[in-house]
Amino acid sequence: MEGVLKEEASKFDDHAFAPMVSMEMNVGMFKSQWQFCDRITEYLSDILGQGHSDPARYSNFLSVATNELVELAFRSTGEPGRISFDLYRSATFNRLRIAFPCEEGSDREHARARSSERQPILGAASGYPVESDGTVPLANLAAIFRAAIRIEKDGTRGIQIIADFPSTEDFQ
Repeated sequence: MEGVLKEEASKFDDHAFAPMVSMEMNVGMFKSQWQFCDRITEYLSDILGQGHSDPARYSNFLSVATNELVELAFRSTGEPGRISFDLYRSATFNRLRIAFPCEEGSDREHARARSSERQPILGAASGYPVESDGTVPLANLAAIFRAAIRIEKDGTRGIQIIADFPSTEDFQ
């Protein structure tokens, strides 16, 4: 499944995406309060919903995936520096990019995420497939939202999470 997600994500030309919003903050500030995850998710999801026939429905649906990716970044960074959240739009996709510094020793953790091993994703009450330990593989999150999600190195000491969500509104 990982190869399929990477191949699908690599099909999208970065130049086809127009910037919508960019937000950056100090990692220390971001990590100081768990509630920042919810506030950032709400802001990004509201922007993603703009331009849709039912913006509240689209925003609400994508806020679940956006929140999980923002929380993954929250749990994964501990290095000093800046974390950035960027939204882009193309004719058929919306892209969320989260870039942050990452400790060198945690490269193995991100390699596991790339290989779709379990990550704390959705709670049992979500109605989505959940493992007995309360986690959902990252590949399942991508499948649920019909998204191409990849985690890759960003320079020598950074990680970026990139998720391409279809802009159509026919989620099931």
